[in-house]
Amino acid sequence: MVDRWRGDPGVWRRGRLLAVCAVLTALLMIFHAQVPNRIGNLGSLFETFLPWLGVPVVLIALAALWRRSATALVAVVLPAVVWANLFAGLMTDKSGTDGDLTVLTHNVNADNPDPRGTAREVAGAGADVLALEELKPGMVPVYEEALAAEYPHHSVQGTVGLWSKYPIRGAGPVDLRLGWTRAMRATVAAPAGDVAVYVAHLPSVRVKLNAGFTASQRDRSADALGEAIAGERLGRVVLLGDLNGTMNDRSLKAVTSQMRSTQGAAGDGMGFSWPAGFPLARIDQIMVKGVEPTASWTLAQTSSDHLPLAARIRL
Repeated sequence: MVDRWRGDPGVWRRGRLLAVCAVLTALLMIFHAQVPNRIGNLGSLFETFLPWLGVPVVLIALAALWRRSATALVAVVLPAVVWANLFAGLMTDKSGTDGDLTVLTHNVNADNPDPRGTAREVAGAGADVLALEELKPGMVPVYEEALAAEYPHHSVQGTVGLWSKYPIRGAGPVDLRLGWTRAMRATVAAPAGDVAVYVAHLPSVRVKLNAGFTASQRDRSADALGEAIAGERLGRVVLLGDLNGTMNDRSLKAVTSQMRSTQGAAGDGMGFSWPAGFPLARIDQIMVKGVEPTASWTLAQTSSDHLPLAARIRL
């Protein structure tokens, strides 16, 4: 192949359009924060799926080989390096084996056809603290009954709930400025010390032809959640829930700027959680501050449209 390319006079002239596409892809990744949100929250939508820009990088490289274009092959190195700088660290296994507390979060889906089975599956993961989101009022007794044996302490506030093997104190709702309860806060008395645990389910976002990526309600709720966590008096804080956004989404900065993602710090792989059948993004999150994450992972699919997430932390 090298001999064939060496004798080809057009090897540097072909593929200029591919080279331009490679450079533009790199620039989009480098300056993703400058993609404007004013038009249909395009910036947030773009950042939600930012890791998937690795796909066009691979396609450009393959097209360059097919076209026998040295110019395009050289150019594609730029977006490949940028992508690796942004996301290659997530692809390695950073998980450890120690930790004082295992936590789990799962959006169980209000229309879950098998809530009892879902409860059994998440309880079987052996987490010390379990958060569930999108709890339908009529299904709460089903989850309470199914989890009672493993988790003697629990509190449900609105559509979110917290189950724990250790005592819970001061459980109450967190105001997300929605008019109904989709977040809560409680103190879990773990053996290694008290931990403030927040459970949140931020409003869903929609992609509409006439309005773009509609996320204003989600963004306002993220700001309210960030304010509540910033005012937390306990030094150890864990946030569990479905934030309907990724760590890259600038609209969640009120939360992400003050907390660490357990997946980013101690996970194995991207940890995509939604949709469960073919996960494209990690919109479910476990975040911490004042504690050290030692492992983070996704669990097997349940009857929900989200995957459960778990993490182990050292207090």
